[in-house]
Amino acid sequence: MSKKVSKEAKKTDKPETGLAKPVKKDPVNAWKLSTAVLSVVLLFVLVGKVGCPAPTGQFLSESVAAEKTIDYINNNLVQEGSEATLVSVEEENQMYKIMTSYQGREIPIYMTKGGEYLFLSQPVNTSEVVEKEEAEEANDNTPTDTGVTKTDKPKVEMFIMSHCPYGTQIQKGIIPVAEALGDKIDFSVKFVYYAMHGETELNEQMLQHCIQEEQDEKYIDYISCFLKEGNTDECVTEAGTDETKLDSCIVRVDDEYKITEQFNDKSTWLNGRFPLFDIDKDLNEEYGVRGSPALVVNGKMVSSGRDPASLLEVICSGFSTVPEECSTELSSETPSPGFGFEGTGSDSGSCG
Repeated sequence: MSKKVSKEAKKTDKPETGLAKPVKKDPVNAWKLSTAVLSVVLLFVLVGKVGCPAPTGQFLSESVAAEKTIDYINNNLVQEGSEATLVSVEEENQMYKIMTSYQGREIPIYMTKGGEYLFLSQPVNTSEVVEKEEAEEANDNTPTDTGVTKTDKPKVEMFIMSHCPYGTQIQKGIIPVAEALGDKIDFSVKFVYYAMHGETELNEQMLQHCIQEEQDEKYIDYISCFLKEGNTDECVTEAGTDETKLDSCIVRVDDEYKITEQFNDKSTWLNGRFPLFDIDKDLNEEYGVRGSPALVVNGKMVSSGRDPASLLEVICSGFSTVPEECSTELSSETPSPGFGFEGTGSDSGSCG
């Protein structure tokens, strides 16, 4: 079930976007887009005014994609004295569908998730449709080729913010996958290099990092409990962790990465708004992680649904030889965002 996320478009000064040559403005009531495809290459400035194009493999968040699209339309395509506004944005078939409003008309614009292309109508890759139909007819259980390097033991890294509702959502989806594949994969949860949910999130992430670092066999039990209600103290006990060892690790990690120190010094915060969490900062930079959640398989950022079946398929695409565990039947229902295992949600939404 698709869940639309409505946002008010931001008015900004004309950005230095590095876009291709602007399209000449049309004096008619609505901007003149091609009836087939608007093949204008978009090289967006990243959130936080990094000042460089989006790296290959990086996905823009829904909010950034919508904002950049509206900015580009208003700066290059509309009649002077008028402007387009944002109605909604959602993920649809591995693209962003950005519904805009202009002079009483609602116009859908599609954008690739990396921000490379805008389309007036969503393109269809007919070869992919044929391949999918052939695979279904043959009942082929071979995982989809995601372009990741194949290894005997795939390395799976999932980047989240511990209190981001979409981070907890994908964690709920991946638990059955981690349990099914066990030690056939090298699985770990990493953390985005800044926090959006205060000191509680920083403390929780230090704790989860330490459980994985020193008591990894307890981690799945811990998050299976934590994702119910976010009760850290109860779940530390329920998972049977060595709390003395855990406390010692947290003190060491906090001192090494200056997490509390930086939290107390707002001059260090990202854009003056978000405290830093530097434990996995190098990996964030290496993979181009810009928000929660992000999934990396064998060093490549990949796109996946957040339901167990989709995550299993994507992760299994990283095996040199696919094990029988990859044929495990898992739920195709997307977990709900936030805490609690009741209900379902959509694959859209991110924190970042």
